[in-house]
Amino acid sequence: MKKPIVAIAVIALIALVGIGAWYFTSFPKSYSGPTESIILGGTVSDANVMFFTAEDQHFFASNGINLTLKTYDTGLATVDDLLNDKVDISDAAEYPVVTKAFKKDNISIIAIISKAYIVYFFGLTDRGIRNVADLKGKKIGLPTGTTLEFYLGRFLNLHGMSIRDVTLINLPPGQATDAIANGNVDAVVTREPYVSQIRQQHPNGTVSWSVQSSQAIYSVLICRNDWIKQHPDLVRRFLKSLAEADRYMVLHPAEAKAILQKRYHYDDEYVSRVWSEYQFSLSLDQSLVTAMEDEGRWMINNNLTSEKTIPDFRDYIYLKGLDEVKPEAVNIIR
Repeated sequence: MKKPIVAIAVIALIALVGIGAWYFTSFPKSYSGPTESIILGGTVSDANVMFFTAEDQHFFASNGINLTLKTYDTGLATVDDLLNDKVDISDAAEYPVVTKAFKKDNISIIAIISKAYIVYFFGLTDRGIRNVADLKGKKIGLPTGTTLEFYLGRFLNLHGMSIRDVTLINLPPGQATDAIANGNVDAVVTREPYVSQIRQQHPNGTVSWSVQSSQAIYSVLICRNDWIKQHPDLVRRFLKSLAEADRYMVLHPAEAKAILQKRYHYDDEYVSRVWSEYQFSLSLDQSLVTAMEDEGRWMINNNLTSEKTIPDFRDYIYLKGLDEVKPEAVNIIR
């Protein structure tokens, strides 16, 4: 009877050694060089939990990074400032990269940090909105030139309408709740956490629909190509910090939720519910390219670009950084 027990103990020991070896080869010992600063431009987003976790657990510090998070109304604004050298890295949805790729701007996505289903339409019933057909001629508030405009446009296409059948009012996501309350628009398209604010403050008098049509909204990290070329090791250490945060979130979900809750002063109910609407994971996968191609075709079909063919979006994705840090998470067809 002792032999099986000994064998099991040996197998367990080998497994532990293997896990330990994998850990230390995946994440080598702490960086010992000088600390470097990164300015990250982003929006108020629950996807930021990966940055907050890396900060809370000192992963940035151990990799020689001093991170400053600069907050913007929209991801598009962060990309514009990225191109103007006002931030080093932009955290935005993938759609602004599509628009910039049509202009041949020299930027690249270095990683995905989340995929989510958090974009909703809210219409005022006292403005006659009860069905999609009622949207014709209505004023709809959303941040124009962003992923939310794409989602609304495709949602309308699927219901026999187009973006030209409505009047778009440029409205940052953070102003959606007040715009509905004041009746400044007939409807809004917005995302979390503003979706929950509208539902809480306006439980009656609105109709709502998800407008993503099963296509995830990606939170991606974007850099200028010249900055990547000048700072390849800094990019690698930044991604390594996030890979460590990613692993921590998998192993300690309750602690990660608490980090998000503390940072944004959320209540328990919100964090518990919204967590399931996100897939937090540091990655680069083919579904991102497919989504960008879909968005590119929509832009062409709606005359939002003078180009007639979609770019090869793989040319706007930098693989080497994540390849060196988390190669198993890179699944782009090359």
